[in-house]
Amino acid sequence: MRVEHVEVTEVPAPATVAEALAITEGAAVLTRSRRFAIDDRVVQTAISYLPLDVVAAAPAVAYTGPGPGGIYARMAEAGLAPVKFTENIVCRMPTQQEATELDLPTGTPVIAITRHAHIATGRCIEINQMLLDASAYDLEYHFTADS
Repeated sequence: MRVEHVEVTEVPAPATVAEALAITEGAAVLTRSRRFAIDDRVVQTAISYLPLDVVAAAPAVAYTGPGPGGIYARMAEAGLAPVKFTENIVCRMPTQQEATELDLPTGTPVIAITRHAHIATGRCIEINQMLLDASAYDLEYHFTADS
């Protein structure tokens, strides 16, 4: 899988994003929108929301190519290493816009994943909303039972 397109911009934080990032609704956040493709077929879109103080501490997260290890490596270099992730996974039918973005045949479901990245203090410093073409993925998770 390869990244087909990356766009970085500032937008007002939607209510759910603002709540999770503990900022004021409508406050500016940095977004990193990406499309991922296999061969020439887009199979995933993703948008990350980052508070601007995190961007100030780790400015390379605002680059379309943040370097080896991606934005998590740049945040770690700034002392903001994510140590805990939570994900919410929903399988559903796509909206018309989502079906168009992923060029889905009629009747193809999507997997919507929302990931929250937390640092050691418990603060959420990134929200990543991913949309996957369900016909292109086999998700497999490994985790320990000691949590």
